[in-house]
Amino acid sequence: MVAQVWDTGWFKSSRSTAATENCVEVRLTTTTVGIRDTKNRAAGALSVRPATWSALLADLKNA
Repeated sequence: MVAQVWDTGWFKSSRSTAATENCVEVRLTTTTVGIRDTKNRAAGALSVRPATWSALLADLKNA
């Protein structure tokens, strides 16, 4: 059996609008979550494990 590999490509939240200047983009893959500044994509991206990303989101929802 071949392991399934997936990659969402870079995306912004559906809550982001043209008037919102402070946005990040996220890219979900099988093994990594990439996070980058929408306004400065050339600066690179931060990569974290999916479990770390999930914990961050849970903390933000509980804040």
